[in-house]
Amino acid sequence: MILYPMVISAVAVVATLLYASYLDIRDRRVPFITWYPMLVVGIPAAIVLFYQTAGTQGQPSFSLIAGYLALIASFFYANYLDIREENDMFGFHYLAIVLILPVLSWFVLPRTVNLQLVPWYAMFAGIIAYVSYLGYRSVPERGVKSKKSKKKKPESDFTDVIGRWYFVIIILIFVITSILMIPGGEWGISALVILLTAAFGGVFYIFGRMHLFGGADAWALIFIAFCIPVVPITPLLNTPPPGFVAFSALINALLLNMFIPVGIFIINLAKGNRAPLMYMFFGFPVEGAEIQKSWGFVMEEFEETGGRINRRFIGFWDSVRRMYSGKGRVYTKDLREHPEHFSRELAIYRSAGTVWISYAVPFIIPIAAGLITAIVFGDLLRAIIQVITGGG
Repeated sequence: MILYPMVISAVAVVATLLYASYLDIRDRRVPFITWYPMLVVGIPAAIVLFYQTAGTQGQPSFSLIAGYLALIASFFYANYLDIREENDMFGFHYLAIVLILPVLSWFVLPRTVNLQLVPWYAMFAGIIAYVSYLGYRSVPERGVKSKKSKKKKPESDFTDVIGRWYFVIIILIFVITSILMIPGGEWGISALVILLTAAFGGVFYIFGRMHLFGGADAWALIFIAFCIPVVPITPLLNTPPPGFVAFSALINALLLNMFIPVGIFIINLAKGNRAPLMYMFFGFPVEGAEIQKSWGFVMEEFEETGGRINRRFIGFWDSVRRMYSGKGRVYTKDLREHPEHFSRELAIYRSAGTVWISYAVPFIIPIAAGLITAIVFGDLLRAIIQVITGGG
């Protein structure tokens, strides 16, 4: 089996990921514009694939195409709300696109309208409109230049929760509506593609917002799901279940990435570096005076009292809490780019002699390797399980 639109998209995605890996190694930063080539090629290729997918009457499902575009537009709009500067004019045309595409997909283009979709669209439009209002309201005095800016009122708990978690509900709506589009054959089995793409992309978008996953890594996985929604060729070992490439690319990336901690542990043992067992797999000591030349985040916490430096390793859950809040975690990149903000920490690191930091191999590299292996070989975890269980 060869799906030529997906083959073309896969080539563009792999090339973009390789370039993003190079940027991440060189600068530890991947600008959002880096993803444009794979999107410019991948999204039209997916649309061509959906166009070739016939409905129950042997006709292309334009409703499915509109649903795919509605999902993508929702992700981009959420990102727009996240990165929009307060003094930028609000993009009402973006809001219009996000609200119109589901109408086309669920009500205008289908041959038979499912009335069960009406309350779900009302919920979708209400949530999008409300968070858009919050984004618009965040600009103090729109269109008026004033020397005195109004004091921003603290947001209520409800507003804070909605602003932080609304996209979970949006993803659930896309998942539910995809299921509702299966009966009657309007989308058919292709609805599963939209469902999986929504769920997979939504998880990593939320992880990125919670600082539990690198922003560039999250977008890489999301865009893989957008651009290669189904496997382009029959892999040598097996087909990713149920042909969803992005999940297998992630699993393969995690498996390949497991070799790095083992290597770090062996190097630490060979060099005589000593730390609690968990930290031996995920970090190594560097000279405190040279820490700005390294990449990673500081795994220790220091306290200087009476000329004596006390140090302890940051616990796992404490580290997760700091990632989530975005506070209290010291990155060597910040030490290098903003040393004036870390003069106290840099002085302590110099006095401490050595400081343990995490390894910093950009995860985009395993993601690129995971995608290539997923396309060529298939799902590595599934292959391992088949070998262990003796399955075919």
